[in-house]
Amino acid sequence: MLPFKSPTDESLTRRAQVGETAALGLLLARHQAPMRAVALSLLGHGPDAQDAVQEAALTALRRIGDVRDPAAVGAWLRAVVRNHARMRLRATGETPGLDGLDHRYLSDREASRPEQLIEQHAMRDWIWGALEELPPQLRLVLMLRHFSGITSYQDMADACEVPVGTVRSRLNQARGKIAQVLLSTATQGHDDASAVTEKSRQEAVATLKAWESGGLPREISELWPAESEMIGRLGRPGERVHPVPVMRHYLEDGVRQHLRHVVAGRDIGIWEMDVTHDGAVHICPPSLTWLMFRADGRVQRLRVVFPRPPQAGVLPAGGTTARSSARMIEPKGA
Repeated sequence: MLPFKSPTDESLTRRAQVGETAALGLLLARHQAPMRAVALSLLGHGPDAQDAVQEAALTALRRIGDVRDPAAVGAWLRAVVRNHARMRLRATGETPGLDGLDHRYLSDREASRPEQLIEQHAMRDWIWGALEELPPQLRLVLMLRHFSGITSYQDMADACEVPVGTVRSRLNQARGKIAQVLLSTATQGHDDASAVTEKSRQEAVATLKAWESGGLPREISELWPAESEMIGRLGRPGERVHPVPVMRHYLEDGVRQHLRHVVAGRDIGIWEMDVTHDGAVHICPPSLTWLMFRADGRVQRLRVVFPRPPQAGVLPAGGTTARSSARMIEPKGA
C-alpha cells in the first residue's frame, strides 16, 4: 500500500481559488498555529491577538483569489495576520471590520462594496450559510461589523442597545463559532446568498416608493403587517408603534431617504440610507440605518439607527451632533 500523502499548500490553494471550500478549510486549519504565533508576537496574550487571527481568517475567505504564489500561501496568511495586528497597534480609535475599509459612504454600485469583495469568489454562499447557523445576537454583530457601515464598537453598541463590552464579547463568541461552522460545512451545498440580498433590495426600493406615493401595495403591506413594531429611539416605551405612520410622518415633513446599501439574511435585514432634508421641519444626520428583525419573512421589529459622524467632533449639516440630531426627530409624544 502506498503511503498517504497530504496535499501541498499549492494544491490546496489552487483548489480553494476555484471554489473548493474544503480545501480552504484545510489550509486555515494547517496554518492556524503560525498565524496565532504572529499575532502573539505583536499583540501579546489577550483578546486582541485572538481577534487578529479570526479577522485574518475571514479575510482569507474573501481574498484567497488574490494569492499569486499558491506555494507561499503560508507566508501570505501570516502577512494578513500581521496587517490586522499592526492596524490594532496604530489605531487611535476603532477601525472598520472589513480589512480597514471605510465603506460608510460607498454606493451599492461601486466595485469595492463588501458584497462584491465576496462575490468575486465562490466562497460567498459558504460564508453566508455559516452566518445563518449562528444565534441571532451573534449573527447581528458579525453582519454589522463586516458587511455594513456600522463598524465601530460604539455604533454597534448603540445599534444593539447593549454596552460596548457586550459587543466585544459577542464578536469574540461569533468569530469562534463561525470558524467552527465553516469547517464543519465546508463540503456541503450552500444556498444562493445573493438572491436573498436582491429580494431585500427590491423590498427596500418598493417600500420607499410606496411611502412616497402614500399607499402600500399588497406585497409590501405583507412585509409590514399589523404586528410590526418600531423599537429603539423612534419607538415609544410601553406603547406599540407601527413603523409606517412614523416613517411617513417624517416623509411628509420633508425628510427623504435614499437607499445606499443592503445586507440581508433570512431573518435579519439591514438597509442603509442617505438622508436629505431640504426645507424639512426636522433635521437629522446625513445617514441612517434600518435594522429589521423578521419572522416568516415579515418584519416584526424595526430599529432605526443613526451612526455617529466618521470623525469625532465633526458636526453634520445643520450644526448638530448625530446624537442631538437623532433626538430632534423622535416621534411626537415619545
